[in-house]
Amino acid sequence: MKLIIQIPCFNEENQLPATLGDLPRAVEGFDRVEWLVVDDGSRDRTLEVARAHGVDHVVRLTNNKGLATAFQAGLDASLKLGADVIVNTDADNQYDARDIPKLVAPILAGEADMVVGDRAVGSVEHFSAVKKRLQRLGSAVVRRASETEIPDTTSGFRAYNREAAIQLQVVSRFTYTLESIIQAGKGLVAIDHTPIRTNPKARESRLFESTASYVRHGAISIFRIYSLYEPLRVFMTAALVVGLAAFVLWGRFLWFLVIEGKGTGHVQSLILGAVLFIAAVQLAALGVVGDILAGSRVLQQRILERVRRVELHIGVGPSHYEPGQPEGERGTTTGAGSAPATGGEGGREPLKL
Repeated sequence: MKLIIQIPCFNEENQLPATLGDLPRAVEGFDRVEWLVVDDGSRDRTLEVARAHGVDHVVRLTNNKGLATAFQAGLDASLKLGADVIVNTDADNQYDARDIPKLVAPILAGEADMVVGDRAVGSVEHFSAVKKRLQRLGSAVVRRASETEIPDTTSGFRAYNREAAIQLQVVSRFTYTLESIIQAGKGLVAIDHTPIRTNPKARESRLFESTASYVRHGAISIFRIYSLYEPLRVFMTAALVVGLAAFVLWGRFLWFLVIEGKGTGHVQSLILGAVLFIAAVQLAALGVVGDILAGSRVLQQRILERVRRVELHIGVGPSHYEPGQPEGERGTTTGAGSAPATGGEGGREPLKL
């Protein structure tokens, strides 16, 4: 059994030593524990620092693609490097690495395919009141859309078994946390959560320039992801609200026309009601079209999953991959990993189509 701990990084030369220093080299239930760093186009010495601290594998993206893309690249590489379980953590050392055994325990016990660490957001001291409220709102929306009971849906400290990782295809460029839970909840992935500890805040978030930026990006991301996976519900609800406003205006016009006999002075209510009714019909049509596209997206996701299985079966190597250690030094660091699979029978998994 192989565990790969992946860390998406962007300009993390200062934080990475502490993060890597806390990672385990042995976890009960696994024969090998390897580290993988995804360098998301860093412009500092992130890559050199990672290698100096003994990382086994590096995925080096040419330029900055964003957290979601870096996460997906790491997931793909970990699968092609033969990982049975993948743990994702953040480079800012926000999460306590001592909880990795707790995180993977439900997977090893066969009780879950994916486990999300619960930070108990309400008790995190360095989170502002606004951030805590938005976190709770986002988690509630994602729980409803995914039909899961994950309390901390924005937590990036999570574990995936091989099957869950194969099925995951994140399309968002901003964040992978919310969308991956919705995908898992709607797929054949059993999700669990476990309480975890966090470390003291080491630096400000790199994803947001300010609280206002966090609120703006967070709200847009929540709405976009929910609309992506529940378009019929979103647009039909909007259509009902707008349609109700149209009928209220028509009722107002009829009141003045029939009851007070002054319909000629309130024709604007009739016109505005007609405009709103047309808008309601268009919103309903968008909901139907969105629902059809959502079905098509599910089919595309299944095709991508099968393509990934084929790639793993024939031994296609990870993209943008570099060994963590130079050729002459590989294997000298405790737990140092092997090169990517080259298509030999030992690196293949049974092809499941």
